Amino acid sequence: MSSDPATADSPVLAVARRAREAAAALAPLPRAAKDAALRAVADALVARAAEITAANAEDVERARAAGTAESVIDRLTLTAERIAAIAADVRDVAGLPDPVGEVVRGYTLPNGLDVRQVRVPLGVVGIIYEARPNVTVDAAALCLKSGNAVLLRGSASAYRSNTALVAVVRDAVAAAGLPADAVQLVPGESRDSVQELMRARGLVDVLIPRGGASLIRTVVEGSSVPVIETGTGNCHVYVDAGADLAMAVGILLNSKAQRVSVCNAAETLLVHQDIADTFLPLALTALAEAGVTVHGDDAVLKAAEGSAATVVPATDEDWEAEYLSYDIAAAVVPSLDAAVAHIRRWTSGHTEAIVTTSQAAARRFTQLVDSTTVAVNASTRFTDGGEFGFGAEIGISTQKLHARGPMGLPELTSTKYIVTGDGHVRGAATPTVGGAADAG
Repeated sequence: MSSDPATADSPVLAVARRAREAAAALAPLPRAAKDAALRAVADALVARAAEITAANAEDVERARAAGTAESVIDRLTLTAERIAAIAADVRDVAGLPDPVGEVVRGYTLPNGLDVRQVRVPLGVVGIIYEARPNVTVDAAALCLKSGNAVLLRGSASAYRSNTALVAVVRDAVAAAGLPADAVQLVPGESRDSVQELMRARGLVDVLIPRGGASLIRTVVEGSSVPVIETGTGNCHVYVDAGADLAMAVGILLNSKAQRVSVCNAAETLLVHQDIADTFLPLALTALAEAGVTVHGDDAVLKAAEGSAATVVPATDEDWEAEYLSYDIAAAVVPSLDAAVAHIRRWTSGHTEAIVTTSQAAARRFTQLVDSTTVAVNASTRFTDGGEFGFGAEIGISTQKLHARGPMGLPELTSTKYIVTGDGHVRGAATPTVGGAADAG
């Protein structure tokens, strides 16, 4: 096989080359063309929902037969209602402003040169993700809207679902007059195709991994293609000494139990010691009623004595765990600063929340905690592109370069400078005018 990615003969590089051609065709398209294609995609998803759910049922059956955890099966499962919600997200993306061509900054230099920095598509975006077929459509919609071609590499466990979804999207895109190769499924179910995608530097402009820590680490450490790192969600809820206890219970339950299999679900509860005796009985009862097992420190274990709560001793593994299940770690801390220190040590940098009536405490917490999102008196579950008004998100970046937090349309663009002059040459005292030097 040739080492030149432009000529190497492989199915993965073949789709990457086609994506590059499609990206060049997409980049100059007006918003109206892209929005029409997205609306066609949304309509097609609803119209062909039975076809999609039939393919998905095969994946779900295989997953159950393999003993896959129910939390993973929940993320894998597509129903007519979930497909309708995905289609609604696509329509929402169509209604969002087009970032391409937006002037980030513009000015005129003293010598008369006009300088503008404008948003442009990244080009070819590769998405490597696990058993969440909704990502297939979310990624396609956001990439199309931002003028990018997308290469989708989902997990083998969702291969039939993703194949059906991509077929629907490609048909709708082509019918709307856009290149079908703007949306492609990376061929192959083995890790070899992932490795090949990771080495397609020069054909793929950026890779975005979405999934567990192992997947993300593999892509970050092994890719020669630039990577936007998304992260796992070891999210914390800290209940401060000045918290409204009823509010705190509500935020805790929503953060942990509203949907446990997602990255913005809370995995650790921290409680200020001054209110632990009052708050913990309320919290443990509420968590028990929600079916949550608590992995607690000594203070939490003592508070649980005689209660109906299921509480087991916590270990260091619990403090760093992303459970994605009906489990939560819990500890009592002596101060806000101690809560911050705990978070700094164990957090994945995703989302942390404080519940407090003290403006000073809220201000200090938001200043000291270094995560993509810090919530004050609000659930961690709000860290989401849709909830932030971005439409569907491409992922939640926990790195600090280019993009951080929920990634919407602007994060799928780069920029270029457009410099406009009138015969300007560098080093001349004055620009040339009319093609000749000014002799006056």
